[in-house]
Amino acid sequence: MEDSELEALRQKRMAEMQQGGQQQSEAKERARQIEVQKQAMLRQILTPEARDRLSNVRVANPEMANMVEMQLIQLAQSGRLAGMINDSMLRDILVKVTPQRREITIERR
Repeated sequence: MEDSELEALRQKRMAEMQQGGQQQSEAKERARQIEVQKQAMLRQILTPEARDRLSNVRVANPEMANMVEMQLIQLAQSGRLAGMINDSMLRDILVKVTPQRREITIERR
């Protein structure tokens, strides 16, 4: 391979890497903007106590917190929420969403 061909390949590879990095940063920015919009919507839907409870749930179970957040946002966007959700209402929602655990007892004979 000649030096000019090698240099052309290097330049092409550098351009690809820079473009890939730019796309990755744009994707991160879009994800951040979506998160900001989601938090703004939750501030409109939930009381401060309910937001605190949901953040505590997020620490323990992030998947469940995301699922509940998305359901609440969808309900609000469709107009099926009457008002703000307080702490006790959120607790009721979390109880309904939480899978029931079966108690297992072992008897020795």
